[in-house]
Amino acid sequence: MNADNNTTPQIPPFIPTTRKEVSDLGWRSLDVILVTGDTYVDSPHMGVAVIGRVLMDEGYRVGIIAQPDIHSHGDITRLGAPELFWGVTAGAVDSLVANYTASGKRRKRDDLTPGGVNSQRPDRAVIIYSNLIRRYFKNQPYIILGGIEASLRRISHYDAGSNRVRRSILFDAKADVLVYGMGESSVVALAQKRREGLSLRGIRGICYISRDIPTPDSQFPSPDLVLPPHDDVLKDLGQFARMFKAFYENADPITSKRLYQKQDTRYLVQNPPALPLSQQALDRVYELPYARDIHPFYGKKGKVLALDTIRFSLTTHRGCYGECRFCAITVHQGRHVSSRSEASILREARGFLKHPRFKGIISNVGGATANMYGFECGLKKKQGACKDKGCLFPEPCKDLPVHHGRQMHLLKALSQLDGVRKVFVGSGIRYDLILGDRKMGRKYLEEILRHHVSGQLKIAPEHVSGAVLNLMGKPGGQGLEKFVGLFDGLKRKIGGKFFLTYYLMAAHPGCTMGHMHALRKFATKTLHLLPEQVQIFTPTPATYSTLMYYTKRDPFTGQKIFVEKNLKGKEAQKRVITGQRHP
Repeated sequence: MNADNNTTPQIPPFIPTTRKEVSDLGWRSLDVILVTGDTYVDSPHMGVAVIGRVLMDEGYRVGIIAQPDIHSHGDITRLGAPELFWGVTAGAVDSLVANYTASGKRRKRDDLTPGGVNSQRPDRAVIIYSNLIRRYFKNQPYIILGGIEASLRRISHYDAGSNRVRRSILFDAKADVLVYGMGESSVVALAQKRREGLSLRGIRGICYISRDIPTPDSQFPSPDLVLPPHDDVLKDLGQFARMFKAFYENADPITSKRLYQKQDTRYLVQNPPALPLSQQALDRVYELPYARDIHPFYGKKGKVLALDTIRFSLTTHRGCYGECRFCAITVHQGRHVSSRSEASILREARGFLKHPRFKGIISNVGGATANMYGFECGLKKKQGACKDKGCLFPEPCKDLPVHHGRQMHLLKALSQLDGVRKVFVGSGIRYDLILGDRKMGRKYLEEILRHHVSGQLKIAPEHVSGAVLNLMGKPGGQGLEKFVGLFDGLKRKIGGKFFLTYYLMAAHPGCTMGHMHALRKFATKTLHLLPEQVQIFTPTPATYSTLMYYTKRDPFTGQKIFVEKNLKGKEAQKRVITGQRHP
């Protein structure tokens, strides 16, 4: 940093987004400027705010430019040029997923844009923003990509929007480095190396471009794994499948190798993933001084609908054991579940009491799946995730110590805080984990129903047909039937008005109209209803389900499978459940 910027560190209510804010902090320039496709909400649930706060906590001067106008210089140039790097993200959701439905229709609403109108986030936002920066900053701006869009598109990938295989987004954006996964430790390391003028190539959790085949690196002693070149996976489905399998199997931070893939005349290099944050580090991230509000500069443009959900919500853990094959969490957050301490979560909740908008309601306590808090496989911590089996599929592993006691204790402690009237579990729950916890499962479900739901409990069986569930990596329909019986018994015991909300999926690879009619029959005869929450499968990069969609094969058996790619056919599958409501 420059000497004239070494003023007493201040903790501003928001990360600056205007020149006046920068000046008010006594800064003449910024080390890092973050550009995002979401509006700027200062919340631990927003990745750009987290990265910004973490960097500021390390002493770096950070600014944020949210949803810049891509047709002029006004927004992108208002903070000047950063001394270390630009950080570019599409936001909390891949821009194509944010902008289009599974049916290809333009979404009208965007909950992370002021006013709620979906008009501010461009398609392929990471590429567009990188081009925007280079257009107005000619002196070789240093650009680092991050967030879910960059993370899932970091190698050659099938892109449903263009219906073709695209090369790494790092090459298309012409950026310098890509941070994948949960990037706090990687970004801090990058900032430190940039400031010291040192090589970045030994940092975990990044991808970079090399003109030559990368030389061995003492940081990563395992031999490198060479992925099939982009030109080969572009032409050959078998090569594409082999590439993805190798990529997926090297998503574990303990066992993964450094990967590289020839993209044109150059090479994409992917270092092993960043190690999961320790409990202490995770606590620190979530206890940084977030304002839990939209920055006033953007707030004057309208209400941000997502704030109603996330403002007073608590993240208890990261990662997911589920490994559902249509979900990208495995290659982004990972299969290791890292949990915060109860003391940290309680401190964060007590902070709510000081917020002028807090009315005593904690809207959610959870993570990707609420009831994965507080337990992890000891073998996985030491040896990495198993390559021959999943934690929950086809059934919960005996080495995973499923126990809901810690979450129950946490929920009780939160409920007893003075000023807290109600604590909700708004995240979905895995019913197979409840069934697998023979000591505490029934008691946990009863406590949730009595005290922590507003009338609806969310579960995501997705389907009931064995062949489809097997391709999805989801538990069988018999478990769902058993859980519904348990739920109904507790409902009679408690005497409350509780309902199960089922999330189902149509047109997943391998799913036929026959499977959908079987699902309808199960829903009417066993569930005694037709669920309204039915989504059409969306092929997103970096999932096994998208691999199936593209290749029309089961990647685990090599057998051909039916894949509905016709839009009318997809809609017809959905209408089997949502069309005629009363059979």
